Amino acid sequence: MYIGIVQSFFAGLMIATKKPQQLHDRIMAGWLFLISLEMIFALSKEYYQQLLAFTFIPFTYGPLMYLYTKFLISEKPRFSWKNWLHFIPFVVFLVLTFVYRQEKVIALDHYFEHDKLFWLRMTYGISFFISITVYSALTFDMIKKHQRKIRDLYSFTSEKITLNWLKGVSISFSITYLAMFIAGAFNMISGDTSTDPLLFSYIGLTLFAFAFSIYGYKQQEIYKLYGITGRGNEDANGHRGKNRSGTKYRRSGLKEAEARKYLQQLLKLMEEEQPYLDGELSIQDLTVRLNIPRHYLTQILNEKLNKNFYSFVNEYRVKKVIRMMKDPQYKNYTLLALALEAGFNSKSSFNNIFKNYTGYTPSEYREKKDLLPES
Repeated sequence: MYIGIVQSFFAGLMIATKKPQQLHDRIMAGWLFLISLEMIFALSKEYYQQLLAFTFIPFTYGPLMYLYTKFLISEKPRFSWKNWLHFIPFVVFLVLTFVYRQEKVIALDHYFEHDKLFWLRMTYGISFFISITVYSALTFDMIKKHQRKIRDLYSFTSEKITLNWLKGVSISFSITYLAMFIAGAFNMISGDTSTDPLLFSYIGLTLFAFAFSIYGYKQQEIYKLYGITGRGNEDANGHRGKNRSGTKYRRSGLKEAEARKYLQQLLKLMEEEQPYLDGELSIQDLTVRLNIPRHYLTQILNEKLNKNFYSFVNEYRVKKVIRMMKDPQYKNYTLLALALEAGFNSKSSFNNIFKNYTGYTPSEYREKKDLLPES
């Protein structure tokens, strides 16, 4: 716990003083300071005096993880009064912990005993379980939707935009508290209270603090990082269209003749100027170069080509690699050098995309290139 207190505090301090400071950074810093505070309370309760009837700070963890993710993946993050509603359980149990300060509310050896505090123990336990479970699930689902969305915006992947690290944290967060709930249930059934179930949460939170001090500190606002601006799927009248292949964009305002014209402009740009050679190409870059609204480009790709931006651009890169494989000028290039030359920014993504497109790994294709037609 001493390690957890120090690590959480200094990780919070690092993120709180990070420049430029974003809304999600402030949420994360607050979460880390609360983790440190919870462990301080736990040590004080153990060694000095009975300060609190039960632990109440963890009721902020689920909402803070959810809000951190929400503001991080939002193109225009804004904290409204409705966001405070997530902290109602925290406020309720904060008040109750002082009301029942002199009582031993949470005692695992008689948790189900029908005394005057039975209703409070059950309400506390059920509320705690629901808070952790629901917010973990909501956060995980939000990240999955975000990862689908970015394929309409970016031609590449990176840890800063996919948020795989945060998805791992959300999964680990739920597993940590699940282990705590299981240990608590075992203690209640067996009557063995020698091991505090909260130990699982303290170990997990210490590890989270380490993760946040690395990944959270490096994490930047996703859309501004690569030039993506607001009004993503909105038309000129502020209506939002559906953003999935094979579905109609409601009230997008794009006429059929305009769609065909924009598509021809897009294909001409890709063939003649080869913007896909830029390893960090985003749909915003093409929006600026073609002077076409971003939501129109997304709609054209989804409806006319049945592709997202990611697959559309990377197909051009695969074709470029194939042409270079057959060009004697590049015969001494390694496969990685060809991939980088064509606009890929990582070996793993190149291998996966190439195989998905051709059915062969890059090395297999290179060996058989003279027997295969150009894709």
